[in-house]
Amino acid sequence: MKNVFVQGPISPNFIADSIAKHQSKTQIGAHNIFLGQVRADVIEDKTVSAIEYTTYEEMANLKFHEIREQTFEKFEITCMHIYHSLGKVAVGEVCLFVFVSSPHRKVVFEAIHFVVEEIKAQVPVFGKELFEDDSYQWKVNT
Repeated sequence: MKNVFVQGPISPNFIADSIAKHQSKTQIGAHNIFLGQVRADVIEDKTVSAIEYTTYEEMANLKFHEIREQTFEKFEITCMHIYHSLGKVAVGEVCLFVFVSSPHRKVVFEAIHFVVEEIKAQVPVFGKELFEDDSYQWKVNT
């Protein structure tokens, strides 16, 4: 599995290029993408301005690999790509990009839901919510 982590936000051009690369794969009938975007949450009267993501890459990549294997076993998909940001990502920017392809549409909806929930539950990526007043707190995944 190639490198999952991207330094900083995941750009719209990166997402578009990933989609375009699949046009030559003519057995694919459906794609589904999930884009996780940083929200400007208000917590105790303070507004989030960015999230700084950190991880222990070797452990996280192992979890991503396990999720990938489980997904291919459970669903009839053709391919799957996962990209997650590391470092600072401002509100409104994309921090998670999951892209699943299959011959048929029903499968991609089920598979993408499974993958995103597994990532949130299992992968040790930590988000430090940075507030506009330069204070911070560690994010709790929900």
